[in-house]
Amino acid sequence: MTWSIVLGCTLIVIARIGDVSLGTMRTVAVVSGHRGLAWLFGLLEMTIWVYAVSAVIANIRSEPAYGVAFAVGAATGSYVGVTLQRWLPFGEQVVRVFSRQGQAVFDALRSRGLGVTTFSGEGRDGPVSMLFVQVRRNRTQHVVDVARAADPACFYTVDDIRVANAALSHPSLIRREA
Repeated sequence: MTWSIVLGCTLIVIARIGDVSLGTMRTVAVVSGHRGLAWLFGLLEMTIWVYAVSAVIANIRSEPAYGVAFAVGAATGSYVGVTLQRWLPFGEQVVRVFSRQGQAVFDALRSRGLGVTTFSGEGRDGPVSMLFVQVRRNRTQHVVDVARAADPACFYTVDDIRVANAALSHPSLIRREA
């Protein structure tokens, strides 16, 4: 295998990581209603993809390693894309925390400036507090970390929010139109 083939394979892997990661971010932008970003991510994704595919098709018979590089880049791009989407600042999620130590979790979350709504409920083993926190996607892990620090035995779920009433949203979540 020559250095030019190694370089070609490396560029294909990098291109595929880029286009598949952009595809993941495009999907998140579509679901979050960010049409402009979805368009931009889609344009970049397809531009990179066309060049990567053309390089593979032009050389696949003489150099099968290009096909392997294409597949490795796609698989790695999926991993990178899912990792990146957690850091994206757009999109909102609701974290639902179920705890026997609801007041401690509530106080810990509120002391960090988070809006929290609580409910009383009945779990398998008796009364529990249910705490709902709406945050931007990139702040979700922070909420989980704070809740688990206050009550390591708490149970939580996280869901994407498609639509929320802005009048009830935390001020930091409201998207201002320019």
